[in-house]
Amino acid sequence: MTSAEIITIGTEILLGEIVDTNTRYIARHLRNLGVDLYRTVTIGDNVERIASVIRESLERAEIVITTGGLGPTVDDPTREAVALAAGVEVEFREELWQQVVATISRYGRTPSENQKRQAYVPRNALAIPNPVGTAPAFIVETERAAVISLPGVPKEMEYLLHESVIPYLQKRFDLRHIIKVRLVHTSGMGEGAVDEKIGDLETLANPTVGLAAHNGVVDIRIAAKSETEAEADHMIAEIERELQSRLKEIIFGVDDDTLEGVTLDAVERRGWKLACLERGLPDSMSRRLPNLVTHPGLQPGSLMDELRATLRLDPAKTAALGIACFVDDMAAELGLITPRGEKFLRLTYGGHPRNLPRWAFNNALNILRLEALSAG
Repeated sequence: MTSAEIITIGTEILLGEIVDTNTRYIARHLRNLGVDLYRTVTIGDNVERIASVIRESLERAEIVITTGGLGPTVDDPTREAVALAAGVEVEFREELWQQVVATISRYGRTPSENQKRQAYVPRNALAIPNPVGTAPAFIVETERAAVISLPGVPKEMEYLLHESVIPYLQKRFDLRHIIKVRLVHTSGMGEGAVDEKIGDLETLANPTVGLAAHNGVVDIRIAAKSETEAEADHMIAEIERELQSRLKEIIFGVDDDTLEGVTLDAVERRGWKLACLERGLPDSMSRRLPNLVTHPGLQPGSLMDELRATLRLDPAKTAALGIACFVDDMAAELGLITPRGEKFLRLTYGGHPRNLPRWAFNNALNILRLEALSAG
C-alpha cells in the first residue's frame, strides 16, 4: 500500500503562536484515498533540519507532503530545503513570477523584489500555480516517491490539495483504495473495561479497531480499507454489530452523535420535563443543560435534598438532574430524580483536577440517558 508522511514547517507552530490545522486536514484526505499515513512532524524554519527530515521521510514513504515556508521572506526556507534534500539547486521560473505579479496586482500593489523568492523552485520540479495566493507550490519527483510542498495558509493549501495534488496522487500512484472510519461512542465503562471485552477485535489487521478515552466517554474507532466504499461499509457494519452484541447499552451513538444530544433527545421522547442543578461546572458545560439552577453553596451530601426542593418549587418539572463537583475532595456527587425513583452516586476521581467537571458531566448525562431509555 502507498504510504505518506506530513511535514509541517514553521517555528511559529513550535513556539505555540499558531495551531497546526493543516496536518489534520491533509490526513483525512489521504485516508479517503486509501493512503497509509506513517508519521507527521513539525519542524522549525531551518534549511538543514528540514532537509534531513525530508530525506528520512523519503526512506519510509512514497508521498511526502510539506506545508508552510513558501512565503517571500528569509525565514521561508522550504524551497531551499527540498532542493537540498533532492541534491539540486533552486531555479527561477518566469511563469511563476508572472503569476505572483498578477496576484499582487489584484490588490493594487506592485510586488517587492523579495517576492521573487516565490518564483524559485527546486530544479526540474513540477510547478503548481496558486490562483488563490502568492506562493506557488511544487512537486519534486524521485523514481519511487514525490515531495509535494504546499503553502501554510490553510485556505490556499486546501484549494491546491483538491485542485492539483489529489488528482496527481491518484494518477501517479494509481490510488484505488479508500479508508473509511466509523467512531462508536460509549459511556458508563472505563477504557480498560472496554478493552477487556473487545481486545481480540483490536488485533485485527483490516478493519482495524482502536480505543480513545475522553473523561467519561470511550470512543471505539473502526477503520476499514477497501477498493470500494460499499465493501468498506460492509466490513465496518460487521464489527459494529459485534460491538453492539458485546457492549449493548453502553454504546450511545456513532460519529457526530454526542452524549449530551442523545441524552436530551431520550428525555424528550420520554416526555419528562427536566430541571438541572449544578455546582462547579464551567459555563461551557452548564449552559448546555436545560432549566439549569446554579447552586454555588451546595455542600457535600445535600444534593438530593436540593433536587427534591427544586421539584417542589416547580411542579411542572417531572425529573431533576444534579451534578456537584468538589475539587478539593477530588469527588463528584450525581443525583437523579425521575418518575421511576431516585438515584444518588458519590464518585471519586483520580485524574487531573481540571478534568473533574467534564468527567462528572458525562457520567451524569449517561445515568440520565440509561434511565430514560429503560423507563417503561
